[in-house]
Amino acid sequence: MKFTAQQIAGILEGDIEGNPDIEVSKLSKIEEGTKGSLTFLANPKYTSYIYTTKASITIVNKTFKPEHDINTTLIKVDDAYKSFSKLLEYYNQVKLNKQGIEQPIFMSESVTLGEDVYIGAFTYLGDNVQIGNNVKIFPNTYIGDNVSIGNNTIVFSGAKIYSESNIGNHCVINSGAIIGADGFGFAPDEKGEYSKVPQIGNVIIEDYVDIGAATTIDRATLGSTIIRRGVKLDNQIQIAHNVEIGKNTVIAAQTGVAGSSKIGENCQIGGQVGIAGHITIGNNVKIQAQSGIGRHVKDNEVLQGSPSFNYGDWNKSYVYFKNLPKIVKTINDIEKKVNGNN
Repeated sequence: MKFTAQQIAGILEGDIEGNPDIEVSKLSKIEEGTKGSLTFLANPKYTSYIYTTKASITIVNKTFKPEHDINTTLIKVDDAYKSFSKLLEYYNQVKLNKQGIEQPIFMSESVTLGEDVYIGAFTYLGDNVQIGNNVKIFPNTYIGDNVSIGNNTIVFSGAKIYSESNIGNHCVINSGAIIGADGFGFAPDEKGEYSKVPQIGNVIIEDYVDIGAATTIDRATLGSTIIRRGVKLDNQIQIAHNVEIGKNTVIAAQTGVAGSSKIGENCQIGGQVGIAGHITIGNNVKIQAQSGIGRHVKDNEVLQGSPSFNYGDWNKSYVYFKNLPKIVKTINDIEKKVNGNN
């Protein structure tokens, strides 16, 4: 896709300095700009690159005044960073603006489709599936029986949504995500062998939830595993059966949440965090990367370590952790002096 400076300025309500008809078809960093690319300047430390960039168009703040000759066409806006983000969003919408049903697919006769949907090739849609308006389902996707997907949701290639799952509006499910697989439920017998406990619940994902690539969310044993409105899950996260995650909580990659734990609203959880089962984490909690959570957590706590404890206490303790050999040597020296004096 190609856009002229005039078209971009119209989208961003910006002013042009340079050639309004110059075209771009790709995006670039300002220091790596090439002919036909669009870039932006928001951070002053990159200002020197605007005089050397080969990008055809550069978005800048209205306050920017070049001190030397430049070769790039400028689009001046109130906030270059926000405008570039807006343009990225617009570009993404255009790129994903697919409609229609490709072939081949399998679609049960009982499927209900909304308006302006896109169903990619080699997709499977089971019995009684309900698809809302403007939903995009990319190729090689599996949608099981009795699944419902709300309006304006995007399901990228290779995602698997198991039966009975409910997906809300304006959600994004990335490639390789698995929604509604069986929870990890096994019961030992007197021989020490394990029998599978049937997992007959489902997964509920509310509106405006983003789910990263290869993230897995297990169905409940009974009831529902629930991901509340506005939750953002990174790639390669494991959410076990009967977990509930409160609205607007964000979780970074490779975190695992064990069964039946409840995470509150507006929490921020770093990468590779392990959360034990059957615990409750309050609202507005921050957990640093690689922490291990094995207890209930109150609202507004900030935690680090494994097992985790208060972030401030952890930082103070770390000073001693890293100096432990010196501390031990000092203690040994003191003991020798004391024993020698005796």
